[in-house]
This record gives sequence, structure tokens and C-alpha cells, in this order.
Amino acid sequence: MGRRAGIVHRQRAERTRAVRPLKIVVTGPFAAGKTTLIQTISEVAIVGTERNVTDDSLDIKQRTTVAMDFGRLSFAEDLSLFLFGTPGQRRFEVMWEILSEGMIGFIVLVNAADDRSTQEAAAILATFREYADVPYVVGVTHLDETDLSPDEVFSQVRGMLEVPEHVLVQACDARAKGDVKDLMLKILMEVMERLERAEAAAI
Repeated sequence: MGRRAGIVHRQRAERTRAVRPLKIVVTGPFAAGKTTLIQTISEVAIVGTERNVTDDSLDIKQRTTVAMDFGRLSFAEDLSLFLFGTPGQRRFEVMWEILSEGMIGFIVLVNAADDRSTQEAAAILATFREYADVPYVVGVTHLDETDLSPDEVFSQVRGMLEVPEHVLVQACDARAKGDVKDLMLKILMEVMERLERAEAAAI
């Protein structure tokens, strides 16, 4: 290896080592928008495991995630979010715990146009809170498909999921990059605030 090639190789290695990958999990019920959200924001082609739906959910959508979706988002030269989307159906629950390992926070998506979605989201949220005590936010999708006002929907979701007042519940169009990026920033802010409180308490 020539001197110039060696320098370039070392510079690339240093940049690679400097990047801090942070793991965020995107979870929620079937058809809440998890795969779409990751597709919308990921800088790389997502690694997905969608398969055709074979049960009575076929009337809602034709394909579902059976293992995980994976995407990546960079916020700075040294900060990358690794995004892992979970399957929404409980029969794939074994993947929930696997994907939760090492997460610094998670996002729960709820489909405002599907009454079952909120009930299922409540059970999923309770499960993930048992996996790890990490910050989370709730994103409400499909608001354009319901006759209720956003405030009414948020109130219902907060009540059904038993979400504390300090936890964010907000609208998120999984197809809109701005909405998704805002949700990512919010979960990162929650993580940073948690770390700052922990550091202050340790002094």
C-alpha cells in the first residue's frame, strides 16, 4: 500500500470509529405506518422483511413485516441513528424483545383511523416499557382518515395507552419527511434530557 493510499485508509478508519450509532426502535400495531416511516427517513435502502398477509388482516393491507425493517439516519458527522422497525402482529412478538436490546429509546405509532390500533398499541407499549426503562414518544398516524379532531384523538390515545403528561403524543404523517424527522428529533431530545438528569444526579 502506497503512502497516499495508507493515509486515505487511516482517515476513513478514523471517521468510521468516530461515528456513534444509536439504536431507536419503531414499534406499534399492524398498519400503523412503521415501514413507511423508516422508508421515508432512511438515508439507505431499507432492509425489510415484508411478506404477503395470509390472515383476516388482508382487508387492511396486503403485506406485513415479519421480522424487522432497518434504516439509518445521520444527524451529524459523528451521530447516526439505526432505526429498527418491529412486526406489528403479536404472533411475531419474539422479534420485539430481540430488537429492543440496546435501544436508547423507542417510538410507538398508532393508527388514528383504526379503533383496534389504539388497544393493540397499549399492550405493545406496556410490553416495551417492561423491556427497558428508556424514553419514548407516541406518533399518531392516519389523522386525515378520521372525523375526530386531532386534540380528541390525542386525548383518546393518551388515555388508552396511559401515557404520562410529560410524554409526547403528536401527529405524524409517516409519508412526510418533515413529520418523521421532527419525531426523531423529539426522541433524541428525550434521550439527551434523560442522560443530563442522570449525570446531574451522579454529581
